[in-house]
Amino acid sequence: MNVKLLNLFLTVILAVSFDIEALSPHYYDHTCPQADQIVTNAVKKAMSNDKTVPAALLRMHFHDCFVRGCDASVLLDSTGKNKAEKDGPPNISLHAFYVIDNAKKALEEQCPGVVSCADIVSLAARDVVALSGGPTWEVPKGRNDGRVSKAIETRQLPAPTFNISQLQQSFGQRGLTMHDLVVLSGGHTLGFAHCSSFQNRIQNFSTQKQVDPTLNPSFAARLKGICPAHNKAKNAGATMDASTTSFDNMYYKMLMQGQSLFSSDQALLTTPSTKKLVAKYANSMKEYERAFVKSMIKMSSISGNGNEVRLNCRRVRYNLNLRIQQKVSCLFFYLNIKLGLSDEGLVHVSKLSFSLV
Repeated sequence: MNVKLLNLFLTVILAVSFDIEALSPHYYDHTCPQADQIVTNAVKKAMSNDKTVPAALLRMHFHDCFVRGCDASVLLDSTGKNKAEKDGPPNISLHAFYVIDNAKKALEEQCPGVVSCADIVSLAARDVVALSGGPTWEVPKGRNDGRVSKAIETRQLPAPTFNISQLQQSFGQRGLTMHDLVVLSGGHTLGFAHCSSFQNRIQNFSTQKQVDPTLNPSFAARLKGICPAHNKAKNAGATMDASTTSFDNMYYKMLMQGQSLFSSDQALLTTPSTKKLVAKYANSMKEYERAFVKSMIKMSSISGNGNEVRLNCRRVRYNLNLRIQQKVSCLFFYLNIKLGLSDEGLVHVSKLSFSLV
C-alpha cells in the first residue's frame, strides 16, 4: 500500500473511531437554522395548556444528564427485555415527554435526521426557564443520542434525603462543584414535590423529634396537613416555593426562612460556604441568574455516550455497525471527490476499514 493510501486509511479510521465534536451554539446554523425556534414553539404551546410543563422539562434535563450524561437516555421507552430509565423509581413522576415528541416531529419535517433528541431536551430546559421569567442563553449543541437506558441506573440520581457530603460526591462525580450544587438546586423554584419526598422531615424525623427542628413550625404544620401520616392521596404534595410558575430566587429566600421541602435543600445550609451562597442568591436575583446560566451550560455539557441521532426520541435508530459503515461510505464519497482516488484504491481502503468495525 502506498503512503497516500495508508494516510487515507488512517484518516478514515480516526474519523470513525473518534466521532466527537465540541458542542457549539452554532452547530445547526447550516443544517437546521430554525432548530431553536421550532423547539421554542413546541414548548410555548405546551406551557399555554399546562402550567406544570416548566418544572417537568427542567427536571427531565437534570435527570437525563445525571445518568449516562446528556444523551436523551431518559426518553427511551422500556422494551420487553429492558426496563428503561423513565420507569425507574425516581423517574416515575417525570412527565411532559409529549413536548419533546412534538418538537422532534416538527424538526423532522424541516430537517430530517439532523437534530438530536438530547439537544431538544437541552433547548427545552432553556426555554422553560426563559418563558417563566428567568434568564435565557445560547445553548451549546451537537450532542448525540444514546442507545442504552436502564432503570437500575437511576439509583445514581441524588436523592431528596441526601446530606451535604452525599450531594458533594454526586455532583463531583459529574465534574460539578459545590457552587454548581447550590446554583442548580435553585431550579427547584419551578418544582412540585410529592409527599413521599419530604415525609421524612415531618413524620418520625428521629427518636427524639417527630418533626425536623430546622423547619419553620408553621410551615411544618402546613405540610403535615397536606401530607398526614397515613396519606393515601396519590398526587398529594407541595410546591417548592411560593411562586412556582415563576423562575426567581424565592427558593433561596424560603430556604433561609426554614421553609424548604427536601433534606437535600436544608443540607445547603449546613456548611459555611454553601450557606453563604444561599444568602447571596436570596439577596440578588441578578447574581443568581448569571450563575444559573453558567452552571446550566456546564451541566448540559456533561458528555454522554451517544452515537446517533434518533428519528423517534422514544426508541433507538440504528444498528451501530450499520451506522459506522454508513459514515465510512459517506467519507469515502467525500474523499473520492476531493482526492480523485481510483475505484481500486477506494475498494482497498474500504475492505480494510470495514474489517475493523
